[in-house]
Amino acid sequence: MANIKSAKKRILVTETRAARNKSIRSEVKTAIKKVEAAVAANDKEAAKAALTVAISTIESASSKGVYHKNNAGRKVSRLTKLVNTLA
Repeated sequence: MANIKSAKKRILVTETRAARNKSIRSEVKTAIKKVEAAVAANDKEAAKAALTVAISTIESASSKGVYHKNNAGRKVSRLTKLVNTLA
């Protein structure tokens, strides 16, 4: 454990932020899995609904700084492309 007060605070803040980031990443992964499951089941309507939720979740994570803008864009692009294969 650190001896300096600022170092102790850094440890606490890092733990808090890491927990928040992990939670947000988990939400994104779950949303992506729901889209992929709907596509695998050939359910076009469910896939489109899940895609809307996934895009919202990914953009939210990007705006909070959990994902880089390009990473978020790539995830959205891949999911959209996947859903469009059902058309």
